[in-house]
Amino acid sequence: MTHPIRWGILGTGSIARLFATGLAALPDAQLIAVGSRTESNATAFAETFHIPNIHASYEALASDAQVDAIYIATPHPFHKDNALLCLDHGKPVLCEKPFTINAAEAQAVIEKAREKRLFLMEAMWTRCLPVIIRARELIAEGAIGEVRMLTADFGFRTGFNPHSRLFDPELGGGGLLDVGIYPLSLASLFFGKPEHVVSAAHLGATGVDEQAAIILRYADGQLAQLSCATRTQMVWDAIIYGTDGHIRIPEWWHARNFIISRSGQPSEIIELPFEGNGYNYEAAEVARCLRTGLLESPIMPLDETLTIMQTMDTIRAQWGLKYPMEG
Repeated sequence: MTHPIRWGILGTGSIARLFATGLAALPDAQLIAVGSRTESNATAFAETFHIPNIHASYEALASDAQVDAIYIATPHPFHKDNALLCLDHGKPVLCEKPFTINAAEAQAVIEKAREKRLFLMEAMWTRCLPVIIRARELIAEGAIGEVRMLTADFGFRTGFNPHSRLFDPELGGGGLLDVGIYPLSLASLFFGKPEHVVSAAHLGATGVDEQAAIILRYADGQLAQLSCATRTQMVWDAIIYGTDGHIRIPEWWHARNFIISRSGQPSEIIELPFEGNGYNYEAAEVARCLRTGLLESPIMPLDETLTIMQTMDTIRAQWGLKYPMEG
């Protein structure tokens, strides 16, 4: 593609607004279309972000010949059907996390993309941040020796509302799929698929997880200690421990810097640029892949998206948490 990547956004909620704002920081991206279930919502969103193509249905957006790629920004349970719709209309897809409700749904979407030979990626924006990329490079170079352990949390305190998305089982509510997926994905980035999972959660009044702790063990003995919450304020730190030092990433999910400490050396703060609101980095990765003909991103491969969904299925099974749409 020689022209700017022309984006469509499917959905008009808060995450759609964040992505639209991020796109404005990319010189080679154009937000040209939005699709909603109602014309009024599509029109209001389009007016806010100066979008020319307004669609009162998701199918109309998927059929828009001017659109090069679609970002799916709907609630969790609709990701599978929305992604399949876009893929069936020949559109590359960036699908907001969690990729789907469970691994079976994820497998169906991945198979469709591979059958159609279309680009597909989970929108795990933290993976594309300069801080995470640089930390991963240093670790690969052996800067802290062999990596053995990782701790990471992501939790916040929100007021209880049984009708909100975070607390509604019908919408895949709870902390695991909303924020727990971030530390799980970080652990996967460095260690791969766990061979053993131990977890515990507090399930609140609506039956979804309000806070949880997870320990993962890997084939070579590495360990990850993770936590997530929607009713408990957390520190948002990630620490990667190696045999010769460690890297601490403060507020790692939108980090601007990290601290590397090596054995026998003073700690060093490494600052990196942070442009836009951070969502622009995942859009830039999609653009890079589309321009080079890649059908999936090496930063967030589809097989890894699937294994992370499988791990979350295992964790929810330990809690006895099953969503209504899963039967």
